[in-house]
Amino acid sequence: MAQEPNILIISGSYGSGKTEYAINLATRCRVEGRDCLLVDLDVVNPYFRTRDVRDLFARRGISVIAPEGSLSHADLPMLSPRVSGALTIEDKTVILDAGGDAMGARVLGRYCREIEKRPYSMVLVINTRRPGTRDAEGVMAQMDAIQHKAGLAFTEIVSNTHLMEDTDEDVVREGAAVARQVAESRGLIFRRVCVLEDYLSRVAPGAVDAEIFVLKKYMKKPWEILSSTRRAGDGRS
Repeated sequence: MAQEPNILIISGSYGSGKTEYAINLATRCRVEGRDCLLVDLDVVNPYFRTRDVRDLFARRGISVIAPEGSLSHADLPMLSPRVSGALTIEDKTVILDAGGDAMGARVLGRYCREIEKRPYSMVLVINTRRPGTRDAEGVMAQMDAIQHKAGLAFTEIVSNTHLMEDTDEDVVREGAAVARQVAESRGLIFRRVCVLEDYLSRVAPGAVDAEIFVLKKYMKKPWEILSSTRRAGDGRS
């Protein structure tokens, strides 16, 4: 099997789970013994950003490029030199967590010349239970919009269709079917279906004709962080 490109771009709309996929992909790379660099290019989503796991990943030997200190919630123009530098590294897997709307695509497009100098994989993560990507036509429209503004072409599609605690096998199979339809229509790779580890027992082995990529939940919403802090203050675990 051909070696996977060491520049991996992960894109997807709000609610697709593309940041969790990028983070879990970085973790898998490290477990497999590959050096990994995770670059936060998402200036869109204020709730789920790879920069929030920087300290955890540093302890695991995974570097994260993101705004520092008081700039940790800033947009990305001040990161340009570091991102460009990361894209020249050939002995590490570089994972770009890119926003999936017009702004995110334009930010990604700033680096298209550097990216195109080497083989890359550009992955669209979809959740067909989110508005705008409920069917193949919606997914392809989103793909076209991102590709047009970023100046880069998708190579792969990953299904992460879920309904959180209401996720079941039918939901997972539904998303996989749409992803496969898009892949066949556009000549893309389709090989992975994501399932959050909490709901893995609900999906039978072989339920989809693809690898089940188990997602560990790393990112927390602000209200989840607040709730955890309050429990800790009350002396509860």
